[in-house]
Amino acid sequence: MTYLPKKDRYEKMKYRRCGDSGLLLPEISLGLWHNFGHVDDYENCRLMLQHAFDQGITHFDLANNYGPPPGSAEETFGKILKQDFEGYRDEMIISSKAGYTMWDGPYGDWASKKYIIASCDQSLKRMGLEYVDIFYTHRPDPHTPLEETALALDQLVKQGKALYVGISNYKPAETEAIEKIFQKLRTPFIIHQPRYSMFDRWVEDGLLETLQKLRKGAIVFSPLAQGMLTDRYLDGIPEDSRAARESGHLQQDAVTEEKINKVRQLKTLSEQRGQSIAQMAIAWLLRHEVVTSVLLGASSVKQLQQNLETLNNTAFSQDELDQIEIILK
Repeated sequence: MTYLPKKDRYEKMKYRRCGDSGLLLPEISLGLWHNFGHVDDYENCRLMLQHAFDQGITHFDLANNYGPPPGSAEETFGKILKQDFEGYRDEMIISSKAGYTMWDGPYGDWASKKYIIASCDQSLKRMGLEYVDIFYTHRPDPHTPLEETALALDQLVKQGKALYVGISNYKPAETEAIEKIFQKLRTPFIIHQPRYSMFDRWVEDGLLETLQKLRKGAIVFSPLAQGMLTDRYLDGIPEDSRAARESGHLQQDAVTEEKINKVRQLKTLSEQRGQSIAQMAIAWLLRHEVVTSVLLGASSVKQLQQNLETLNNTAFSQDELDQIEIILK
């Protein structure tokens, strides 16, 4: 069956300017870190991407090693792009990254020019694209000069393989240092992608202020702390959860009774707001002006839609914010 996007899709989403750039991003973006690999159900992947686009999500975030297996999320995305979105490329912001292990040997990891250029070329082939809108260095590399990494990203822009560049997981001082290099090169560096949630607040120790000062946008990932900021773990660890999978990014020992008690208290507050815990946790991130977009994963259309309904209520009273701080501390 041929997919036709809903005509009112742009009436449903709110968009924010990314730093001082010309680019607008949806307040909620879809990340393909999980649930889009070759091991996942292809038709479910299609339905999630279609629903996201129908709801005004224009930004789709990938990386070279997303899967499993590594690379397969980009392949799945590329196949669905060709099948359903061929006439809509110019309505989409597509990003990818390089920085974590992708292939064997000394050139398939970190942030050397060799790895970044080769990785971008591979990503474009997997997705069937001529360019990505944003290409990131996925993490700082302690063994490669910042100048080399910056020059590699700048080259991608000059070659027409990326429109903008970004960084991910860089600390405040590293962010300021690479920004100075990008300024000299006149590279369109516009965005930082850090991990941020109620349970993981390292960005509040200087990074948000740095991005505000540099006039860069932030797109935050893991906003629900790998599922902890939902009602999933209130009655133990479900067999199909990330914490139950040994290879998952949420380890069982991270699901502590102390955190579960905090989630229970947050649930009480979220219910008073007429929201789920997840919806309140997403809204809490969007209260920051510097946060351009919250990057969400999804395993189903239903889950994605529930989280999109966050946008119906993103305002907080000072009393609610104070209550959240008391719970989290």
